[in-house]
Amino acid sequence: MDNERKVVVAVDESEESMYALSWCLTNLVSPKTPNPNTTLILLYIKPPIPSYSSLDVTGYLFAGDVIATMEKYSKDMANSVMKRAEAVFNTCNSTVKVEKKVGSGDAKDVICAAVDTLEADILVMGSHDYGFIKRALLGSVSNYCAKHVKCPLVVVKRPKTC
Repeated sequence: MDNERKVVVAVDESEESMYALSWCLTNLVSPKTPNPNTTLILLYIKPPIPSYSSLDVTGYLFAGDVIATMEKYSKDMANSVMKRAEAVFNTCNSTVKVEKKVGSGDAKDVICAAVDTLEADILVMGSHDYGFIKRALLGSVSNYCAKHVKCPLVVVKRPKTC
């Protein structure tokens, strides 16, 4: 396949994911070593819209406007994240092809499925660097992906600032 390579970078609204994208552009798909057969895939996963019945807990009708507003917010957030990622990409002066993919659902499951479907050669993610308690309560998407993806995974930690 003439060294065709797909690099998937999971992005979200965090500074950690944007740092991971910047690191990837500098170290994996550097303009110093251009490869026209490399495709960078920016992957954003929208949280699922909660599915409510037409009645809320108090028994009142749940307005359709509320659900429409949540869907609009989710779409706006995806657009915002992709614009930030595009700005990071433009700053790094990279020459690789870029694709943007947006999924919806539980991030860890959707990322693993997308990496499989896209036949990625490598997955790059940022680390929130949660402590033991937060990681136990919230779970670690990168840890889950490390156990379930079939390609190499690079977890990029943002340097601590003083």
